Amino acid sequence: DGVVQGRGIKCRLCTKALKKIQALAGDNPDEAAVVAALQKGCRALGRAKGKLCQQMVNKYRDQITEGLQNGDMPQDICTAMGICRS
Repeated sequence: DGVVQGRGIKCRLCTKALKKIQALAGDNPDEAAVVAALQKGCRALGRAKGKLCQQMVNKYRDQITEGLQNGDMPQDICTAMGICRS
């Protein structure tokens, strides 16, 4: 059904964006590194996805920052934010 699929696309976008952001932030990132990576990571996805990515980042900035600093996997962070289902 449509809800699950819509969620699947968002989940894939979230995971993809966070993988990119995680790679940009590096190991053991401080908050400044994460913030810079959040901006760069969304831009790297192109215009349409980048815009969705930016909205997601703005909404969940604290959770994303905390997750990346804890070394959580992108999939786990997206699940914790309720975008992906476990």
